[in-house]
Amino acid sequence: MTELVSPTEAALARLAPTVEKARDFVALSQAANTARAYKADWAHFAAWCVERELMSLPATPATVALYLTDLADPSEEDQVARKVSTIQRRLSGIVFYHTAANHDSPADSREVRAVMRGIRRAKGTAPTEKQPATTEIIRAMVEQLENDLRGRRDRALLLVGFAGALRRSELVGLAVRDAQITREGIVLMIRRSKTDQEGQGMTRGIAYGSNPDTCPVRALQAWLEHTDIKDGPLFRSLRFGRVQPRGLDGRDVARIVKRAATEAGLDPTYFSGHSLRAGLATAAAAAGVSERAIMDQTGHKSLTVMRRYIRKGSLFKDNASAQVGL
Repeated sequence: MTELVSPTEAALARLAPTVEKARDFVALSQAANTARAYKADWAHFAAWCVERELMSLPATPATVALYLTDLADPSEEDQVARKVSTIQRRLSGIVFYHTAANHDSPADSREVRAVMRGIRRAKGTAPTEKQPATTEIIRAMVEQLENDLRGRRDRALLLVGFAGALRRSELVGLAVRDAQITREGIVLMIRRSKTDQEGQGMTRGIAYGSNPDTCPVRALQAWLEHTDIKDGPLFRSLRFGRVQPRGLDGRDVARIVKRAATEAGLDPTYFSGHSLRAGLATAAAAAGVSERAIMDQTGHKSLTVMRRYIRKGSLFKDNASAQVGL
């Protein structure tokens, strides 16, 4: 006799492919970097719970509070004390996995909120930012590059990344079709960004530089003409002096910036991939460019965040201490 299946079980069986698609869409609701960070953070929290024979899902507020405390003030076996931003991200990962599993968020508990307040007060929350690569620094970086394949690629990447105020993900996400060179300059199509996760896209213009050696348009033209790249990723990895089909990733951008800083006689620890974007905003603010124009180029949605760069760039521009006759 055929085994009977309840309507509920049968319906669930038929919906299994749809459920899997729904999970895929949930994963896509997060930026790729965020999803990877949450996955790694959750693995760390789950392992921490296993070692202490505690339940990770659902986790009690007490468990999460102890975990956060251990991150901020580690035991003798684990000497690495995490920054506030890292601890907050770990908590966000825990919340994400609980919410996805239809459990209450432990972050809403009074106990966890109190621990996080104490951690912020004890460790401080001022962001530790890398040094912006301003125009002078970018000039020093590209002047040291050779005219070989790697030098042409790195020069184009540094100058386009700086002039376009691009995030690492935006820079490595560019395809050849996304960079149209016109008489006025480069018209970039940024198809997906940190602030545009739905992929509506945005355009950004990069003008010709007054100095041929530091002109981003000429640098990109030289890279494309030297490699004869017609489609696919705009900036590619190199192997044994040959251009590879694979595009670069964000870590490659950071390595290129640090290597260029080293070759320019600068301390690479103060520079990262974000230094290009921060550098353009800082240099533009120092040159008196309007906030609106800077935000149009950087794509910032928050005036408060963008003004952090402006304050640095215009720190001694119209400075009160210079006007009092000292």
